[in-house]
Amino acid sequence: MAHTQLQGGRRGKTIRAGFARIPRLRLGLAGVVFITGCTTLAPQYERPEIDMPASFRFEPAAVAATADTAWWQQFGDPVLDELIATALANNYSVEIAAANVEQALGIVTQTRSALYPQLGYGASGEELRSPDTGLTAAIPNLPNPQDTYQAFLSASWELDLWGRIRNLSEAAQASMLATEEARRGVILTLVSSVADSYISLRGLDEQLAVSKETLKAYGEFVRLYELQYKYGQSSLMTVVQAQSQYETAATQIPQIESRIAQLENALSVLLGSNPGEIPRGKPISEMIAPVAPAGLPSTLLERRPDLLQAEQALIASNAQIGAAKALYFPTISLTGALGSTSSSLSDLFEGSTRTWNYAGQVVGPIFTFGAVSGQVAQAEAAQRAALASYKLAVQNAFADVDNAFVSNQKIGQQLDAQKRLVKALAEYERLARLQYDGGYVPYSTVLQAQQALFPAELTLAALRASVLTSSADIYRAMGGGWINEADKMIGRAPPPVDQADGPPPLF
Repeated sequence: MAHTQLQGGRRGKTIRAGFARIPRLRLGLAGVVFITGCTTLAPQYERPEIDMPASFRFEPAAVAATADTAWWQQFGDPVLDELIATALANNYSVEIAAANVEQALGIVTQTRSALYPQLGYGASGEELRSPDTGLTAAIPNLPNPQDTYQAFLSASWELDLWGRIRNLSEAAQASMLATEEARRGVILTLVSSVADSYISLRGLDEQLAVSKETLKAYGEFVRLYELQYKYGQSSLMTVVQAQSQYETAATQIPQIESRIAQLENALSVLLGSNPGEIPRGKPISEMIAPVAPAGLPSTLLERRPDLLQAEQALIASNAQIGAAKALYFPTISLTGALGSTSSSLSDLFEGSTRTWNYAGQVVGPIFTFGAVSGQVAQAEAAQRAALASYKLAVQNAFADVDNAFVSNQKIGQQLDAQKRLVKALAEYERLARLQYDGGYVPYSTVLQAQQALFPAELTLAALRASVLTSSADIYRAMGGGWINEADKMIGRAPPPVDQADGPPPLF
């Protein structure tokens, strides 16, 4: 037997039957399809009202329209640009996120397919021999064994009168878009993390250089005071004090080298490679901090992937309410068959062997003892939770941006103060040494100056890196179209938008 071959086009158009012998079914289906495109039980979705500040609290006076550009190029380091390009191409988290989007697209296609008739085919052949007694013996000339052959086309269709399938499709579409925004969030985090890690690495490189230069200078002092002690021009205490200062500086170098190696390993993982050495470009002192991107708080709703992801989750939960409410109403299904049945394979497609049937089925609830109302309550509660999650995500986004702005501002002020401190301590150390060489102060005065200068120089190197990473954190917090620029680097096209009104794939 064969199920009726039905063709479904855009919603509201007439459905054509695959056989002309059933005009009543064809007219009935046309009317039903018209109704199908009009009913939905989901609440009307509107973006929630947000209590939005007029501006960011700590936005700097100097901003630029750079939210939609490859902001990391403003650092002026080609090595960093190359590392980010490598990470976008090879990072496994990006690959996982992209695969998740493809999986979500498959779910959308699968869910939406139920809006249309499901067509199929089948064929069978059977040979049956019965015992030569009983009915077989009583009927003369009854063939034994008997052959039976069948070939058929089939079709089945659930009429979506109450919008259950359409709401499930909308929920799947929103979930797919949420997964896409999650992928964009991975891109955002990856680019920012590579920039932060590289800048921190260059900051540690400067700290290591400072430590080695300081250790070299302290070594010269130890050698000088040992000679002076040898010829009776200084005391053993001075030599020991100089040696203790030398060893204090020496202990810093292995610590910094260990942190450099660990950061290189972490950065290698971001690049999608095994742990190894990371190439270097410009020193930290020559890198330029990107200008803060311009934008109002309201633009975050369209810029930040996590907010767009939260909104799509809200849209999906809203559609699930309609799908749950549709369970209160009957499900109407149509099935049909068109084919041939014959005892001889050669006669299978003769006109006399043709067979067909069609049927309709209506199934609905009467007493479910809370099975349907429970699903509706779950969907409504999930929608309220998604709404609260969205509003919370928006508030956190505002806080993230303000935190990034104030951090960048205050670290910049701290850097300026640290520069002045290092300059003053360096002068103090120079004067203390001159006074010691002139015999005016004990060596403990020099030691005290050196003990203050060395960590101050290390802090200065760390602050230089922090100012640059805080600039990257602003772009991480603001989001923006620069994620599209990163996508272009890996040749990724955006996912398809809602196609619920178009025909689905045939297979």
